[in-house]
Amino acid sequence: MALDISAARPDPALLDLPWDVPLEVWPNDHLAALPRGISRHVVRFVKMSGGVVAIKEIKEELARREYDTLRMMRRLDQPAVKPLAVISGRTDAQGEPLDACLVTRHLRFSLPYRAIFSQRMQPDTARRVLDALAVLLVRLHITGVFWGDVSLSNTLFRRDAGDFAAYLVDAETASIYDRISDGQRAHDLQIAHANLAGELMDLEAGDLLDPTVEPIETADRIMHRYDLLWRELTETERFASGERWKVEDRISRLNNLGFDVDELAITTDIDGTHLQIQPKVVDTGYHSRRMMSLTGLDVQENQARRLLNDLDSYRAAMDRQNDDEVQVAHEWLSRIYEPATRSVPAELRSKLEPAELFHELLEHRWYLSEQAGRDMTLQDAADDYVSSVLPGKPDEAAVLGLDTDEIPIRATF
Repeated sequence: MALDISAARPDPALLDLPWDVPLEVWPNDHLAALPRGISRHVVRFVKMSGGVVAIKEIKEELARREYDTLRMMRRLDQPAVKPLAVISGRTDAQGEPLDACLVTRHLRFSLPYRAIFSQRMQPDTARRVLDALAVLLVRLHITGVFWGDVSLSNTLFRRDAGDFAAYLVDAETASIYDRISDGQRAHDLQIAHANLAGELMDLEAGDLLDPTVEPIETADRIMHRYDLLWRELTETERFASGERWKVEDRISRLNNLGFDVDELAITTDIDGTHLQIQPKVVDTGYHSRRMMSLTGLDVQENQARRLLNDLDSYRAAMDRQNDDEVQVAHEWLSRIYEPATRSVPAELRSKLEPAELFHELLEHRWYLSEQAGRDMTLQDAADDYVSSVLPGKPDEAAVLGLDTDEIPIRATF
């Protein structure tokens, strides 16, 4: 068997995997039992080089196209899985050809939607998950990415300070353009509405959806959420020349949505009585980039927002509002954030990523303070949370988990 391994940085450990065996029947000693979504292709999680990779068996031309698309999306800083290699030239023990394989890095602490809904979740889980998908789709469209098969099944979700952040995991039908057309956007939205309604009906049939959630109405609301966000990011705003404060107001609204404005197009009428503004370059990750610049922490957008709020509270409590922001941020990091996240025993650290853990500690401190009728310290909250809450949470980073193939599907669509 003459393997062809296409990779930007080939990992020698790839050669140790049984490429002469169909992926569907790979031996268990190579596999990692992580939650899997529904896929039209055979997909397996595999232990390699001390980590986990996802391997998808697919036709060679499709594998190479998806590999190139995912690499381009990573260069565009879009939330998608990291492509590692395409393996082609496979044959079995009898010399019969086997399909190629696309290898991607497993996204730690991520879950497919069926694994999320299989847990005991709050009634608004569907809204939060689908909101994350709407934000992902807007991000892709802003950058010129046409997805072509928008669905929950093609998405992974990571917890983000009580909400979720969505990542594209299947780019088989995706294409990247300098600018996406309104027709392409409409086509993606049409596909999204049909797929989301069907997937929610599937969850409903499996008793995994809250009874108050109506699948079609929920899909309608997500389309509305997409439209509102798209208009806020792209629509031209007109106002009188004496209302220049609206420029800063527009930028502030975009920042609050988690988008950074690199450039605005500002034009005036002939008589100069009215101004028009429109964002020309809009980048996501306003809060996460600020958190990175202040502390070096690489976290999700909502997590960054929550951490920055706690940092602001620390500055106020220490009367450090006029001190250098970076210096105070590093003091907060060493005195507040790191001691709190390190207080978790090593055997429980795979439950949640550190930033999400810190968010939960802040929530738990508020809960304990309300119960006690007085302010509780973060250390008090950490001690109680580690002993009474964290052990019961699912292990979202460990190589043990729920195979969603085992969740029954009773609906067809």
